[in-house]
Amino acid sequence: MPTEDVQPHPAHELPRIPVALSTSSVYPLGVAEGFSIADDLGYDGVEVMVTHRSESQQASTLNELSWRFGLQVMAIHAPTLLLTQQVWGSAWDKLKRSAALAQEVGCGVVVAHPPFRWQVGYAEGFAEGIAELEAETGVVFAVENMYPWRAGGREATMYLPHWDPVDQPYPHVTWDFSHAATAEADSYEAVSALGQRLRHVHLTDGWSNGFKDDHLIPGQGEQRVAEAMQLLAKPDFAGSGFTGVVAVEVATRTARNVGDRERWLAESLAFARKHLGQE
Repeated sequence: MPTEDVQPHPAHELPRIPVALSTSSVYPLGVAEGFSIADDLGYDGVEVMVTHRSESQQASTLNELSWRFGLQVMAIHAPTLLLTQQVWGSAWDKLKRSAALAQEVGCGVVVAHPPFRWQVGYAEGFAEGIAELEAETGVVFAVENMYPWRAGGREATMYLPHWDPVDQPYPHVTWDFSHAATAEADSYEAVSALGQRLRHVHLTDGWSNGFKDDHLIPGQGEQRVAEAMQLLAKPDFAGSGFTGVVAVEVATRTARNVGDRERWLAESLAFARKHLGQE
């Protein structure tokens, strides 16, 4: 099928809480490898991290991969990381282009990090701007929890208005267990407090070391990941049940032996299925 004729993969029957694979989990491999591994291991879909690589930015390429592997794109991660500051221009342009990409691939969620403190003119009106973009585009912007940066016993304010979205006026939130570990936060309590505002989850783990973002296989750190997944799986979570996606986002770049990456991602998927009650 010619690339220009490919449409987003049509919806098909999925578990009540789908489990997607973030393409960041296969770094330094690319988006195509992410789709291939997700298909091989039995994931329900893919979250695409927009990076400097052109294939992560092009709807035609993503739609072709979605069609080829029979997997939906379930979230677009905007290039709001420190390492992707040169991608897609200004901060607001990053979000607008991410929303446009999400619409073109048939996906309704964009994951975004909170602003860095030096992003003057963006950080001050971030919450209001997010709400306006949601209203304009119909795309959900799920703001992700981050963590304070610590060095030499001191804590630096890197994100505004705050690294923790729980007490911020964002309509929708992404919760990342590794970031929570670095921040020494309690994920179970945060998930419970967010309730219906929780729209997306980055399934991973970490240790409360105060400075390192581990992105471990879930269950290999000290976060209450299993309990939080079990909470999400309850039909009456937040009154009507969790309606978002759980996306595995673990670091596999240290994989050295053949099959290590696939084994780690299979373990992560099995953890999700077990604690979401999908075995």
